[in-house]
Amino acid sequence: MNKTFILVALVIVLGGGALFFLMPKDTSQNMQGDAMMEKTDDAMMQKDGDAMMEKDGEVMMQKDGEAMMEKTDEGAMMSAGSYEAYAPEKLAKAQNGDVVLFFRAAWCPTCRALDADIRANLGAIPANVTILDVNYDDSTALKQKYGVTYQHTFVQVDANGNQIAKWTKSPTLASLVSNIK
Repeated sequence: MNKTFILVALVIVLGGGALFFLMPKDTSQNMQGDAMMEKTDDAMMQKDGDAMMEKDGEVMMQKDGEAMMEKTDEGAMMSAGSYEAYAPEKLAKAQNGDVVLFFRAAWCPTCRALDADIRANLGAIPANVTILDVNYDDSTALKQKYGVTYQHTFVQVDANGNQIAKWTKSPTLASLVSNIK
């Protein structure tokens, strides 16, 4: 009995130790809920879908789709575009700019990489662009409407929800923006 207990305890300790050493050491990419990433003098914090970036002492914030502010070379402030969760009423933003639906699945590694790139570069979204994050797994009607059969698909729409363009394989925010018509 004593030998069995010692053997079980040893297996648990060794298994826990192995997990500790196998876990990624860079926790900035693995934090959920509240996250903070630091890079030299710049810092980016994310909390519950809101993003705040501090750069050179200037704070830029995006909260539930509100535009971030970025400083131009002349020192004037201008709004950046937005990346926000899909809602039908947000298509109206296409009256004053471009709206792109990003059909994204949480289990898709390519989708996760692009989502991380967009979030890391919120200030680089052009002022007239709204990217709407559409849950690929829960949006059957939208997938049928636009003929989307593959996650990581992008559909540019007008204010009435009519398709302007559709594409796949934009691995970065810059690539996504370059495909907008």
